[in-house]
Amino acid sequence: HGTTELDEIGTEVLPRRTPAPAWLPTAKGEEGDFCLRSSDCAAGLCCARHFWSKICKPVLREGQVCTRHRRKGTHSLEIFQRCQCAEGLACRLQREHGPADASRLHTCQRH
Repeated sequence: HGTTELDEIGTEVLPRRTPAPAWLPTAKGEEGDFCLRSSDCAAGLCCARHFWSKICKPVLREGQVCTRHRRKGTHSLEIFQRCQCAEGLACRLQREHGPADASRLHTCQRH
């Protein structure tokens, strides 16, 4: 008479695991997939704002236009964010052979 109901059924009590939310991706996001942070995206992509949501976008390669932020915190004000330059590249003022004020574009360049 000392047996419990669980012994009679023969089942084990396992700790209940909380299921992942349905919106949480199981694989790394590809270009254009929604994300919350860059770790949600596949290699070579970052999570950046696109209108009022965030999507996986490609990390910038050499020669591509990049955004240089003069003031801290201005990155969050953009509605079309760009990723950072790839490793080994820096976002610098594009070197032009014309007048100094001809171009204010910044591009990803080797250090």
